[in-house]
Amino acid sequence: MPSLTRVPRSARKADDDRRAEFEQRVLAAVEELLADGTPYTEIAVQRIAAASGSARSTFYRYFPDKSRLLVRMAELATADLFRAAEYWWQAEHADEREGVVAAISAMIAGFREHRFLLLALAEVASYDRDVGGYWRSRVAAFVEIVRGRLETERAEGRVAPDVDPAATAVVLTAMVERSIATAFASDSGPDDEALARALGRAIWLVVYGDAPGR
Repeated sequence: MPSLTRVPRSARKADDDRRAEFEQRVLAAVEELLADGTPYTEIAVQRIAAASGSARSTFYRYFPDKSRLLVRMAELATADLFRAAEYWWQAEHADEREGVVAAISAMIAGFREHRFLLLALAEVASYDRDVGGYWRSRVAAFVEIVRGRLETERAEGRVAPDVDPAATAVVLTAMVERSIATAFASDSGPDDEALARALGRAIWLVVYGDAPGR
């Protein structure tokens, strides 16, 4: 006898699809509202709801407050950005410096696509506990991926023995994060290709520049 309480798989999928579609509309609306220079804290929920074509009640059903909203929008906006970087750190690095340049280029492209949202995230994270906690935990998870790879590389003799994996992972992650954020904070920064090549070169040299046999 079928369960009277279990939600059918098709119904769950429909709910997931509706939520995903709603979140994409809200993401587009938030980014459009931020694009004119309005600080995130000054954008009212009613404006976001109206711009996304949804009712205020629907908005609050998914997002209890604007901090939770920004966290979820950041998750959506940074998924591909982090995926590109994580892939490089977990790959074989057979393409050497060009590989890291390609990964950084993908990160920069993702940042450009969601520039206003990610700049707002950096600002709000500095004073909002929930947003700051989310971003620090996301960056910390990436630092762990880098640290783990550096430990393996050092153990196998592919990087200099005096490389400190934990400290170097923090340095590399902060360098990439702050460099991209600084370049995008104004319209006078370097072009995307130049930034990717500069960061790619810096990362490669920090990791492998003084490796044995190089």
